Order: sequence, then C-alpha cells, then structure tokens
Amino acid sequence: MEVSSAAREEGDEREQDEEGEEEEGEEEEEEEEEEEFLFLDLDDVYEHAHIPENVPYVLSGLDTLNPLLIIDDNLKLIGKYEETVGTCYIFSETENSTALAHQETGPSEANLFKDKSIVGHNQSPCRQVKPLGGLNKVLKFRMATEEEFQPPAARKKDTH
Repeated sequence: MEVSSAAREEGDEREQDEEGEEEEGEEEEEEEEEEEFLFLDLDDVYEHAHIPENVPYVLSGLDTLNPLLIIDDNLKLIGKYEETVGTCYIFSETENSTALAHQETGPSEANLFKDKSIVGHNQSPCRQVKPLGGLNKVLKFRMATEEEFQPPAARKKDTH
C-alpha cells in the first residue's frame, strides 16, 4: 500500500507540532523551577556547642513548620521559620590574590594622583562577591530536647 506524499507531509507536520508543544511544556517547567536559598541561623547553638568544620549533617523536614538538623550524628537541632525585615541578599565570595587598585577619578587639588593608582601597603587579598539571590525567611535553629526528637507514636506511649 502506497501513502501519498500529501498524507506523509500532513503526518510530519502533526509530529512536528506535537514535538513543539512538548518542548514548550518542558521550557515552561524549567522556567518554573527557581533556585531557593535558605539561611540557617545557628547563633543560639554556637553558644552551647562547638560545631567543627566539614562534619556530616542531615537536614530534613524543610516542608514542615519545624525542620530538623542533625550534625555529626549527635547534635540534634530543631528549627523554626522566621520572616525577615525586608529582603536578605545572598552572595558567593571568592578570594582574589591581586590587590585592588583604585584609579583616581576626580580632579585633586594638587593633581598628585593623576594617572596613578592608589594601593594600600598593608592591604590583604581582596574578596570578590557575586549576588546569588534573595530570601524573605530565615530558618533559626535551637538545641532540641530528646522528647522533641522522638517519633509521635513513642511520645504517646511514654505519656500513658
């Protein structure tokens, strides 16, 4: 059985339209996925416990009112979301080994710095920051009691 070229072209157009619709749907999904940043406030915890650098941790329950953070399998923290006043901005920081030189931009009275750079003698390596995003909530953690970390079923058994 032979298919006419007009029918083949019509079928090809339908496939292209369906593929185009799928691609548009995928693009919309990608646009909807935004990065969200969360600031973990551990100030209250640092007063009571030392947290070494690069220790393993588990952060769970971000979609609940009180997320849990377990640091190094022994430090158990419970969090609470707090609204910020205004918007907090998040930056990434990189260390730059070259000294930052400021060009003289305005006229000086004596023209002492014309076409020269001003660099501090004891200037430490400068850091460059790049904005990543903003947030309106902070997740503030505190030390949790053993009772708060027990599953709800275990808590009910203990009270009877």
